[in-house]
Amino acid sequence: MIVRLTGLLMAAALLAGAADDDRAADRAAIRAHIDRIFQAFIHKDIAELRATHAANWLGYLQGSSKMIRGIDEYMSNAGYFDSSSPYGMTAYKMREFDMIFKGDAAFVAFVAEVDDKTPDGPSQRTLRITDFYTKENGAWIQTGSDTELHPESTAARSQTPRKLAESERKSLLEAREAVWRAWFAGDRAALEKLLPSELLTIEPGNGEWGNRQAVLEASARFAADGGKLTRLEFPKTEIQAYGYVAIVYSDYVYEIDQGGKPFVNSGRATEVFVYRNGAWVNPSWHMDRQER
Repeated sequence: MIVRLTGLLMAAALLAGAADDDRAADRAAIRAHIDRIFQAFIHKDIAELRATHAANWLGYLQGSSKMIRGIDEYMSNAGYFDSSSPYGMTAYKMREFDMIFKGDAAFVAFVAEVDDKTPDGPSQRTLRITDFYTKENGAWIQTGSDTELHPESTAARSQTPRKLAESERKSLLEAREAVWRAWFAGDRAALEKLLPSELLTIEPGNGEWGNRQAVLEASARFAADGGKLTRLEFPKTEIQAYGYVAIVYSDYVYEIDQGGKPFVNSGRATEVFVYRNGAWVNPSWHMDRQER
């Protein structure tokens, strides 16, 4: 009986070892497949990238605002895949890597540190990725994925100065001027769109602190008293941007007409803008006035 039990235990161990060997081979195959994908990005190998993804691929890539369905949508969202472009991924390193299996399906989770060449110079990011693999015709293929920035990269991006694209700068400065013109025009509807509820201000002159309601009321009084803006200029403007936040530093000059008399004011303004729901809004400013 002991001999028979020992034999059964040895057989079970051999079977378990064989199963582990099968999964080990699958693990190696999937890891190699993922390396192929990274190399396809590095070498801008469009054919290889397409070949390593299932026709019915489903998931998200970094920055995706909507679900990506199918290999054609995947390819159009892959980014930096113009072979003539000097920009794109240059290197990568795995920091975490593991997977679990359920038959001919595998769920793979890993963290990859990626080096890129961008229009603004070398860049590094850490990605947190989960891939869904299936075995088809005896070979593993990526059928779905979710690629996101690792929280540490998200934090780093929000803390690092960035250069606004020309279109971003243009829309920001248009929003800055729109706030000023809406205030002088007593345009409450425009101000309510441009100034969020958390607005906090330090006003010129006496340095009075203000909020959204105070600003709306002051604008309405100016317009009700017949005041009109006749000139608005920003002779100097500097911008610092961090993530979705931009700080605008300006010298300003404006001329108004009140009761038929012209008044010219000038000074400096520090204004904070946040890109929210597709538009710049102005949650705070600090202004001082230059004595004339």
